[in-house]
Amino acid sequence: MAKITTLAEFITEQQVLKPEATGNLTRLLYDISIAAKIVNREINKAGLADILGEVGEDNVQGESVKKLDIYANDAFISALKSGGQCAAIVSEENEEIIVLDGLESKEARYLVCMDPLDGSSNIDVNVSVGTIFNILERKEINKEVTTDDFFVKGTEQVAAGYVIYGSSTMLVYTTGNGVNGFTLDPSIGEFC
Repeated sequence: MAKITTLAEFITEQQVLKPEATGNLTRLLYDISIAAKIVNREINKAGLADILGEVGEDNVQGESVKKLDIYANDAFISALKSGGQCAAIVSEENEEIIVLDGLESKEARYLVCMDPLDGSSNIDVNVSVGTIFNILERKEINKEVTTDDFFVKGTEQVAAGYVIYGSSTMLVYTTGNGVNGFTLDPSIGEFC
């Protein structure tokens, strides 16, 4: 039987390979995986619970906002705020940046850009949807986060990835050295 490696094990092993690593990115990636599991659980209820349909407003792109858009956005914001490794978020669902006010968040090294539920118009017809994210490092920790902090070259990203929610749920990410993919095993609640 092949050894199964969980996402948590993998990112911890990768951290050990980098002597300068502090564990902050490891924890942030884990926070993203927690939010993805929560969103996956809710998406799997589509058709069974009152989570389908629109909320009657448009997002910053002018697209009709779905109930699951709001749910996914709230789940990711909550997980990133609770984890304390993220200082601010830019989300497709919000017009302004979201500066996290947790005690740890004020000193956090990272910023997250995301579309918490891309393709949500497909939910009502049971087609795969996903989350898209990228992680940036703050230039200056001792100053308030502004919109300008998010305008950096793509080559300055710390990590980027996506989660696809479908017949199987996958989290795929890169930190610039290859691409790593993990499939959610619902029987144990872990990305493997």
